[in-house]
Amino acid sequence: MEQPTVLGYMREQPERLAYVFDHREEFVQPFVEVIKKYDIKKVIFFGSGTSYNVSQIGAYYFRHLVHISAEAQYPTVFKNYGEADDTGLLKANQILFVGISQSGTSVSTVEVMQYAKEQGYHTLTLTGDLESRITQYVETKTHLLVGDELTPPETKGYTVSLLSIYLWAVTCAKELGQMSQSEYDQALRETKDLVDHFQGVVEESEAWYDRNKATIVNSDRIYVLGYGIDYGTALEGQLKIGEMLRLPTIGYEMEEYSHGPTMALCKNQTVFMIGSQEAEFERMLKFSEAFRQYCDRVHIITCASIENDARDLVFTHKTNKYLAPLMYTIPFQFVAAKGAKDIGIDTGINPFNVALAHYE
Repeated sequence: MEQPTVLGYMREQPERLAYVFDHREEFVQPFVEVIKKYDIKKVIFFGSGTSYNVSQIGAYYFRHLVHISAEAQYPTVFKNYGEADDTGLLKANQILFVGISQSGTSVSTVEVMQYAKEQGYHTLTLTGDLESRITQYVETKTHLLVGDELTPPETKGYTVSLLSIYLWAVTCAKELGQMSQSEYDQALRETKDLVDHFQGVVEESEAWYDRNKATIVNSDRIYVLGYGIDYGTALEGQLKIGEMLRLPTIGYEMEEYSHGPTMALCKNQTVFMIGSQEAEFERMLKFSEAFRQYCDRVHIITCASIENDARDLVFTHKTNKYLAPLMYTIPFQFVAAKGAKDIGIDTGINPFNVALAHYE
C-alpha cells in the first residue's frame, strides 16, 4: 500500500471540496437547526492550529454575513481567562460554543467544550470523527467531510473546514433574513463555480511555487501578511510553512507589519502579501512597492487583476472575498510541502514525538 503524503492530500482538494458541496445538507442542517431553535445571539469558535485559523475566518463570516456577534478564541486562553459575554446582556442559552477539531482529540479544544457544557452553554462540534473524544462534551455533532488525512500537517482539512463554515454562514444568513433567496442562490452558484475550477487553482499555485522556489527555500526568514478576512489566511500560511518547511515564519496583519518589523527587512527574506479585495487593497499595492526597494522577494497572491511579474500569483479564476481564502491558502501549502520535499524534509514524520497536543 502506498504511503500517504501531504502532497497527495493537497491534490485531492478539488475532488474533496466538490464532495463537500454536494453533501452540504449533512452538516449544514444540524447547525442551522441549533441557531434557529435556540435563537443564538453569539457564536464563539474554538480550535488550535489549523482549526484556530479556520475559526478566525469563520467568525468573520458570521459577523459580516449573518450579522450576529462572533469571535475566535484560543481554547486554553479562553477557558482560563475569558468571558462568554462581558456585557451581561445575553443568557447562557443564547451563546453557542463551536469546537473545531478534525481528529476530535485536541486536548485544548476538548477541555474548553467540556467546560462550556458544564457552564450551561450550547455546545457543537465540527469534526471528522463522530465517535471521537470531543463528541462526549457537545450537544450537537456535525460531520467534517474531510475523509482520511493521515499525515501530521492538515491541508485539505483546512479547506474543507473553511468551506463547511462558509456554507453554515450563508444558509444561516438566508434563514434569518439577512440574505434574500436570490442572494443565497448566487452565493451557492459562486461556490460551485470555484469548486468546479479548483483544479486550476492547484495547478497555478504549484507552477507559481516552481518558478520561485530557489529564492523561497533559501530565505533567512519568511513573512506572511494579510488583512481583513485574510488575516486568518496569513496565520494559516505561517503555520503551514513553519511546520513543514521549518524556516522562521511570522504572520502579521499587514498594517501592523509596517509598525516596526519592517526595520528587519533585508534582501535574504521573503514577504508574501495576500491581496484580498477589501478596504486595504490599494494600500497593499503601495506597501509592496515600498518593500521591493529593500527586498526583491516580495510576492503578491491575489485573484484581482493587477500589474504583475513572475514573482506574483494572480489566479485566473475570480471570486468574491469570502471564498477567496480557499484559493489563497493553496500556494502556501505548496511552499510548505513541496519546499520541504525539495530540501529533504519528510513531512510525513513528526520529529516532535512528545504527546502534548492530542489525546492518544
